[in-house]
Amino acid sequence: MIQEYQLRVLPEVAANEQRLKDYLVHEKGLNAREITATRILKRSIDARQRTIYINLNVRAYLNEMPKEDEYQHTPYNNVEGKPQVIVVGAGPGGLFAALRLIELGLRPVIVERGKNVRERKKDLAQIGRQQLVNPESNYSFGEGGAGAYSDGKLYTRSKKRGNVDKILNVFCQHGASTSILVDAHPHIGTDKLPRIIENMRNTIIECGGEVHFETRMDALLIEKDEVKGIETNTGKTFLGPVILATGHSARDVYRWLAANNIEIEAKGIAVGVRLEHPAALIDRIQYHNRNGRGKYLPAAEYSFVNQVDGRGVYSFCMCPGGFVVPAASGPEQIVVNGMSPSNRGSRWSNSGMVVELRPEDIEHDSAANCQLSTVNFPLSMMYFQEYLERLCWQQGNMKQTAPAQRMADFTKKKLSYDLPETSYAPGLVSSPLHFWMPSFIAERLSKGFQLFGKYSHGFLTNEAVMIGVETRTSAPVRITRDKATLQHIRIKGLFPCGEGAGYAGGIVSAGIDGERCAEAAKAFFG
Repeated sequence: MIQEYQLRVLPEVAANEQRLKDYLVHEKGLNAREITATRILKRSIDARQRTIYINLNVRAYLNEMPKEDEYQHTPYNNVEGKPQVIVVGAGPGGLFAALRLIELGLRPVIVERGKNVRERKKDLAQIGRQQLVNPESNYSFGEGGAGAYSDGKLYTRSKKRGNVDKILNVFCQHGASTSILVDAHPHIGTDKLPRIIENMRNTIIECGGEVHFETRMDALLIEKDEVKGIETNTGKTFLGPVILATGHSARDVYRWLAANNIEIEAKGIAVGVRLEHPAALIDRIQYHNRNGRGKYLPAAEYSFVNQVDGRGVYSFCMCPGGFVVPAASGPEQIVVNGMSPSNRGSRWSNSGMVVELRPEDIEHDSAANCQLSTVNFPLSMMYFQEYLERLCWQQGNMKQTAPAQRMADFTKKKLSYDLPETSYAPGLVSSPLHFWMPSFIAERLSKGFQLFGKYSHGFLTNEAVMIGVETRTSAPVRITRDKATLQHIRIKGLFPCGEGAGYAGGIVSAGIDGERCAEAAKAFFG
């Protein structure tokens, strides 16, 4: 017999299977001899009060053993000789599109401008050690996309768009811990994700698909408003309908689309900084305990959001026990992002702290607009990203050393004469962010910090440091597509996909959109 229970238990009970069984015996009246196994189906932390509880959905097996696997398998058959679909980009959108194409009996050909996930890691190390950014292999470009080396968080609110559980199960099938099926905020970890990505690539190749690295799409081949394939920097042409999953930093793709009159539109983004606290401080604040998280709780997370002067100010991509990383994708840029290993064990916790921006915000700001071309309005938000990233690079001594300011100093408009120890490997330089950041960002951030400090005592502190700038929260462009067919509104056979096309916001939602685009490509063949 199988019984399921909703439990609210102390962390030490949730962390120990025997103690969990004892709880079921004493609180639910089960016979200890009949409990042959337990399985946690869902787990979340309730840290709203001083006493921390873990909410569990537990399945108890009585006088029988579990027969089902912990995750659902997806069959992938051989697709050699089947009609092929070109998938541009090997991030989550592209990888899940390719796997779904195989399910549907189509042959994916992935074209990825960057290196494979292992070789890519060497180029990331060069950014921190020698301040060198390879424009084709960095935190944004390469197998796995921007998520591969920036945390691997799988939490999403995109449940209405597709099957979240399917995406998580495919990750488990390729080596992810089944804990991602259980946790309310699932997380693979930057140290674990590369192996899983390799396994996904191997599945694609073993089933008859192709993966081409260091192969950049330079142009779409279009005849009579229909995509016939792509041209690449290697001189090789690939023919077939195209799933365009290039990620949010492929600015050359946006420029090509605009120059060739492929309809795109400016999209709202969010811009700000990485805010880094000591992890122990965040643990004390969030768990209401001067001793921090203790033995049984993970590094604490937080989430803040408020409206300030008509725009949202909020935390983004919170990385407990993580690191701030240099995420530039080209020369004369400073961009920062966050990541965490699977154990979330560093001495720091960070998150993006960003301000919502709409295209009209920069149209009317003379300080920003003087640097921007007004000829091509669909690219205006991208131009603003570039402007701010270059400004940050100039403030950072024209290297990858990032301009930074203590949090409380920023709100008081004071220069920080020294900076705390940081996880950011290239190093920090003290800079008055309150002075040089555009006022419509800086002033809202300052007000937001003061509000968050009222909600969470101790959060607004000079122990925290702001590191500039966080600009790649989402794509600055939306590549317009038909809602029914997912094809571009004018160009047949072109399926704008994932975060780079403006239709996703993270690993899982990009994976969901990749699957949807694969299904649309199947329908295209009839």
